[in-house]
Amino acid sequence: MSNLIGNIHSIETCGTVDGPGIRFVVFTQGCPMRCLYCHNPDTWGVGVNKQISASEILTQFESVKEFCKGGITVTGGEPLMQIEFVTELFKQAKEKNIHTALDTSGILFNPENTNKIDELMEYTDLILLDIKHIDDEEHKKLTSHSNKNILAFAKYLSKKNKPMWIRHVVVPALNDKEEYLTKLGEFLGTLSNVKALDVLPYHNMAVPKYENLGIDYPLKEIPPMTKDGAIKARNIILKAYKSIHAQSIQ
Repeated sequence: MSNLIGNIHSIETCGTVDGPGIRFVVFTQGCPMRCLYCHNPDTWGVGVNKQISASEILTQFESVKEFCKGGITVTGGEPLMQIEFVTELFKQAKEKNIHTALDTSGILFNPENTNKIDELMEYTDLILLDIKHIDDEEHKKLTSHSNKNILAFAKYLSKKNKPMWIRHVVVPALNDKEEYLTKLGEFLGTLSNVKALDVLPYHNMAVPKYENLGIDYPLKEIPPMTKDGAIKARNIILKAYKSIHAQSIQ
């Protein structure tokens, strides 16, 4: 059995927001994105934190599997930075009939070469895809990257009919315009594999973490999104989604 080593930030047991059921959540270290509202800036750096093998993680899971019956979720950071390790972990997990979920931004997807992601998908039951902004130029401002590969990844998953949950953090003055929310819903409506939509209200609870790390928090002037605001945003997305999706299945 391969014993690939992963660079791991932390592990959380009994996670309830990272896929179906109560889950064992592995946070990988390293991320190319620099989202202005990131609440885990301590996961950005590469080559730091704990080195843990896939088999060691499975051993830890076995010790709490009675509590984490939902399965294993790998998140980050950006887990696709360590795609070989995640593939090995999920391969071993599927040998034990453990449900696997990948929480990713999709930023590292390369539509010109899908060999590695094809292999990973063989062992992945669910994708949690974070779409930060539907407008490419605004996405660059928000994350320092284009969204083209992310949207291409969503289309790739749709073609493979891989179950996908969409996550979208709605931030006042950045991506909460009705125009953007409608365009996001319309894009999602073209996909065949969207099983859930989580619209999450922006919060600023990470400010103390930035201060401890000596990093300037870029959204100090942006107030948290209200719960009602997030519900309104979700309704706009869903309305556009249903309109397009209904046409696509006729």
